[in-house]
Parts: sequence; structure tokens; C-alpha cells
Amino acid sequence: QVRLVESGGGSVQAGTSLRLSCAASRSTYDVTWFRQAPGKEREGIATFYSSPITTYYADSVRGRFTISRDNANNTVYLQMNNLQPEDTATYYCAARLSYTGPWNIPEGFPYWGQGTQVTVSS
Repeated sequence: QVRLVESGGGSVQAGTSLRLSCAASRSTYDVTWFRQAPGKEREGIATFYSSPITTYYADSVRGRFTISRDNANNTVYLQMNNLQPEDTATYYCAARLSYTGPWNIPEGFPYWGQGTQVTVSS
């Protein structure tokens, strides 16, 4: 079992930054950030593979968001810069203990955090 606890959401103005945190109860194969806006499907936006260390990003966030990990605390961060209104969503981190398919498919992840809301106003 893996317990994930997210923090760091909030309401901000466009062009500003937020950092989300995802604290895991143990090390995992990877950790992925997903987001879901009202009426839309859950979207995988960034992932951090543990071994070898590899990151991938969705086109919608590449160049603005950065995923990183603090090994000592089993915490994965999502630094979000230049936020835009279209980034408004509930953000979730998810984890798995082994490969189950592409990183951006939510059905492949058995462990999820509770979600944190990010609202960006123009």
C-alpha cells in the first residue's frame, strides 16, 4: 500500500507560480501528476520515474511545469510557473509500484492522493 498526501494548491493570478507537494509513505516505481477540470477527462501532466531518473511532460505544461523529487522525504514536487486560467483544475498525484502501461493513463495507477484545487484567474 502507498499513501499519498498532496498540498500546495490555491487561488492565484495568471502569470504567477505555485508548487504542489506529494508526500508518499514509501518509495514507488514512479509518481505522476494528473489534473482534472470540470467536465473534462483526467489528464496526465508530468511524471517522475525513479530508476533511471526520467521525467516526462504533457505538451500543455512542458516548459512551464517542473517535476522533481526529494528522495530523503519520498516527496515529489510540481513547480508550476506562468500559470494560466486553463490550468484551473483539481490536481492529483498518483503512484504505482511497477510498470502498468503508459505514464499518462490514470487507469494504470492504483494509488491516489486526495487532490488539491488550483484556481487561476485572469
